[in-house]
Formats: sequence, C-alpha cells, structure tokens
Amino acid sequence: MPYFSEQHFQNLTASDILSGEYDSCNFANCNFATANFQQASFENCKFEDCDLSNIKVPKVNFQNVRFIRCKMLGIAFTTANPFLLELHLDHCTLDYCNFYKLPLKKSTFHHCRLREVDFSQANLSEASFQGSDLLGAVFDQTNLEKADFRDAVNYRIAPELNAIKGARFDLAGLPGLLESYGIKVD
Repeated sequence: MPYFSEQHFQNLTASDILSGEYDSCNFANCNFATANFQQASFENCKFEDCDLSNIKVPKVNFQNVRFIRCKMLGIAFTTANPFLLELHLDHCTLDYCNFYKLPLKKSTFHHCRLREVDFSQANLSEASFQGSDLLGAVFDQTNLEKADFRDAVNYRIAPELNAIKGARFDLAGLPGLLESYGIKVD
C-alpha cells in the first residue's frame, strides 16, 4: 500500500482517495462523500471542512484523527478497525452514524450534531460531548463513566441501563437523565 507522511491534500474528491497509510496528513475542503476508504490507515491526521457523508470504512484504522467542521452523515464506524480507535471531532455533523460496541474511550465530540446516532454498548468512558446536540442518540448498555455532558443538549440517558459513575452533567441536563423515570423537571 502507498505511504503518505506529513502531506497536505486539498479539494480532493472520492475518486482521488487511495487505499494506503496516511501519517500526520491534513485534508482540507475535500468531498469524499460515498467514497470507499477500505483498509486505509489514518494516524495523527486532520480533516477540515470535508464532506465524508456515507463513506465506507471497512477495516480502516483511525488513530488520533481529528475532524473539524466536517459533514459525516450515515457512517457505519462499526466496520472500522476498533484497535487503537481514537476520534476527536469539533463542530461536525454526524447524524445517523453508528458506533455500536466501539471502544471510544477519551474520544471528544465538541459542539457536534449527533442526531439519531447509535452509541449502544460502546465504551465512551472519559469521552466528552461538551456543547453537542444528541437528539435521538441511543445510549443502551453504554459505558459513560467519567464522560462529560456539560453544555450538551437533547440527550436521553437511562441511568439504570448505562454505566454513568463519575459522568458530568450540568443542571439543565437533568431532564435527560430523569425522563425514563417519568419525572418532570421545571
């Protein structure tokens, strides 16, 4: 496979992406929508202002990868390689993505839109969701220990179905924790 190190790629399209190893590379203003990244490897890479909607990620490695202001709709991250998986997202749109059973410890989702995202059985311990919109996101048997939900909105988390010891919530988020008990907070 081709190897790319410390390169800057700009304005690429789905047909330009190659399966290969990308180390410390930056991708800016690329439109990779519906691309197949099969068996590619991204380590210490950054994607800025890219459209990655509906990309295919079978066996793809994402190690310490940052996404800034990216559109990432409908990605089945469950097919990616879970070994050393680490994602950091800032101001991204990830509606309808699937993170089922993935090890996402210490991942960050800051100021992201995560509507209808499936986090079932994922390990999100020490993850941060600060300022994110989690409308319709599914947390079922999810490890949320020490996760940070301060300033996050629209989440619904059933404490009896998820591990939430040490998680941080702000006062405005209480309704999202108490809804499953039929308790209303005014």
